Amino acid sequence: MSDPVIEQMVAKSRKHGWILEPDAKALLKHCEIPVPHFELAANADAAVDAARRIGYPVTVKVVSPDVVHKTEVNGVVLGLSDDAAVRTEFERFAAMDGFVGMLVEEMVAPGKELIIGGKNDPQFGPVVLLGIGGTGVEIYNDTALRMAPLVSADVEAMIQKLTGRELIHGFRGGAALDIDSIINTVVRFSELMMILGTAVESLDLNPVICTPTSLTVVDARVILMMS
Repeated sequence: MSDPVIEQMVAKSRKHGWILEPDAKALLKHCEIPVPHFELAANADAAVDAARRIGYPVTVKVVSPDVVHKTEVNGVVLGLSDDAAVRTEFERFAAMDGFVGMLVEEMVAPGKELIIGGKNDPQFGPVVLLGIGGTGVEIYNDTALRMAPLVSADVEAMIQKLTGRELIHGFRGGAALDIDSIINTVVRFSELMMILGTAVESLDLNPVICTPTSLTVVDARVILMMS
């Protein structure tokens, strides 16, 4: 690992075994991977101030080292439209185990959902996955794999391997997604996997919301390798 910013983020997260979402989003932003505008709030007043700066409506998420799967504890709430709603959710989150703050994010416009993932394979080293994402990813299992590092042609080939590739290229006359952003993001993601090396067990970006003009990583989970 040769990037001091990434080294610092990994080091501060060792005690948890994974990188909390605000740091994971900061890591992605550092690597020029698009994420929503976000702020971490340690108290209700700060959460309201963050929501006002970002602009209503907002998404809020619980931040706790004890809550890896936020949806299982209703730790993600979309579309909050006023200060009172933000305060209510902050108080609810604050009662959860290990609570350290609330992540306040801008709402991301609807689009097609992709998944970009990576893991350290014992035999092949860093491996990158691209697939049709969202809640159905485990049902449809429509993914393509390549060993990192990747170049643009590798990502183009991965897209062509997907059964749902027409969703990306434009289905039944629909507009194609922002394919250049998809390619650039996957290439940068593969570079991040190479930098992290054996420090990371897995890195999942899901969902990645894509439209014809944009790409945004809505959720990120980075699991560190146990030493």
